Amino acid sequence: MAGLSLAALRHRDFSLYVTSSFLWTIAMSVQAFALAWQMYHITGDEFLFGLVGLVEFLPAALLALPAGHIADRYDRRRILLLGIALELATAIVLLAFAASDRMSVAVILLIAFSFGIARAIANPAARAMMPSLVPKQDLSSGVAWNSTCWQVAVICGPGLGGLLYAVAPSYAYGATALALVGALAATIAMRGRTVEPSSQESASAGTLETLLAGLTLIRRNKLLLGAISLDLFAVLFSSATALIVVFAQDVLLVDVDWAALLRTIQGVGAGITAAVLTQLPLRRHVGARLFAAVAVFGVASVAFGFSRDYWLSACAVFVLGAADMVSVYVRGTLVPLATPDALRGRVVAVEAVFIGASNELGMFVAGSSAALVGPVAAVVAGGSLTLGVTLLWARLFPSLRRVDRFEDVQVS
Repeated sequence: MAGLSLAALRHRDFSLYVTSSFLWTIAMSVQAFALAWQMYHITGDEFLFGLVGLVEFLPAALLALPAGHIADRYDRRRILLLGIALELATAIVLLAFAASDRMSVAVILLIAFSFGIARAIANPAARAMMPSLVPKQDLSSGVAWNSTCWQVAVICGPGLGGLLYAVAPSYAYGATALALVGALAATIAMRGRTVEPSSQESASAGTLETLLAGLTLIRRNKLLLGAISLDLFAVLFSSATALIVVFAQDVLLVDVDWAALLRTIQGVGAGITAAVLTQLPLRRHVGARLFAAVAVFGVASVAFGFSRDYWLSACAVFVLGAADMVSVYVRGTLVPLATPDALRGRVVAVEAVFIGASNELGMFVAGSSAALVGPVAAVVAGGSLTLGVTLLWARLFPSLRRVDRFEDVQVS
């Protein structure tokens, strides 16, 4: 068991990748929490708060197809380096505006859009690269370790962002820049990996058919379509995570530090679950457990919406984070196993749009809903819709529900 649990970490480039991913994620977590809180602090407007998420999402939607195609034709490490370097440049600009006390709604939206462009470039290459850093037999271990480190960053990020923002916004944005410097250094130390396209793709490079190949594969493969779209609609409708900042201030009546703690508790639930999965990876009934996890996510969202007690809300977000981690783990293992390496960049680029839609666009939907009907109704309705989606998808995608072992999944 010990050998299996540490298997992925024995690969040098995977360890460097996880280090870079950890620092990159903690940088983005600090930045996202601080930007969202500053927007709400400046305006007190739920719609503008949600608009930050929409602005971050738009570049991913617009650039997904070309970014995925590039990730399948060029050195993915260099593409990742470019994306992190652009994020670092944006973080330095953000720090300069915050230090000179020149932050405004326009500046926040422009910075959010710039971060969105950099992430749209880097994400497909980063996510497509990970499965190639470990042998197939170690992939589930790699997914668990990558998810664990990602969740630790998510745990630390909001809390650190809240503490630093409470001192001064420039401290939070300075920490973002420092973490990105570390992520850049770890990525530089990795070896390059260029994907060799098939002879058919080489002949049709740059054609519309080639650009759409990832979308075509997802549409054709019911397992991929079901797993990715389940995350899209379930999390898109669930407003609990997106509205934690608003809920903390307007419903639970707590300040920025307690709001950050709620986000941290959600990450603790996810992080503990991810750590357990590194030691006790799922062996059987992975499809059924995916649907069960999303259903629990919906129930926890509804409980959070009805709660008026801070610690009951904390328990709800803990369960929400744990359930979300199981979903991430299963989907993160299934999708690479069902995707050929030569198409992985385009597939994960489309998946990134779906995930971005469920997170950044979900933040916009949540903010808009809260502005229309209030945060409580938005969260309760969103959690209920998540449960409905889970039941419907279980009927629409029986092949996904019936997946027993990861080993049963075949490349399309």
